[in-house]
Amino acid sequence: MQTIIIVLNPGKLTNPDLDLRYLIPDRVSEITEGAIRDNGYDYIDCEGAGPLLGIWLETENAAQSWPVIDKLFHEEKFLDNDLSLSAELYISENETEDLENCTQVFPA
Repeated sequence: MQTIIIVLNPGKLTNPDLDLRYLIPDRVSEITEGAIRDNGYDYIDCEGAGPLLGIWLETENAAQSWPVIDKLFHEEKFLDNDLSLSAELYISENETEDLENCTQVFPA
């Protein structure tokens, strides 16, 4: 399995509701018919930005799968948040990878 991480900065969200940690992976899994699945969440310390929320997803091919999430974020809002303007996406060929070992793919 490979990793996709969605990073959310609460300061950039209209509604920084922690329910996003469940709603986003559930919706991604639904639209991909389970090809991208929830793999947990964690808080990420970042200098000057406060803690960020990282949502880990697993999939067979992260490089081919992440554009589905990008498209979803441009088409739907989550709890009044336009994630196309605030989320960052990272990928790795490794399973359950740390953010610092991933490649940022969105925004480009």
